[in-house]
Amino acid sequence: MYRHFLALRQVSRRMISCSACRQVENKVPEKQKLFQEDNGMPVHLKGGVSDALLYRLTMALTVLGTGYVLYELYSAAVPKKKE
Repeated sequence: MYRHFLALRQVSRRMISCSACRQVENKVPEKQKLFQEDNGMPVHLKGGVSDALLYRLTMALTVLGTGYVLYELYSAAVPKKKE
């Protein structure tokens, strides 16, 4: 039984050490240059089109949510008319 544990340990060690490491390009310096340049644009929009779309979607949901909350508060505060 101990022999099985030794074999398992060797196989697991071999699998980890033999796996090829992916070479991932470091994009941090590029992003730092992009976000630190002074072009008059707010930092939350410097990421491009996707940031602009996320910002607009967030603002739209915020405005609609606020409107809905105000409507529900008004409907809860005003009593219903009996006919």
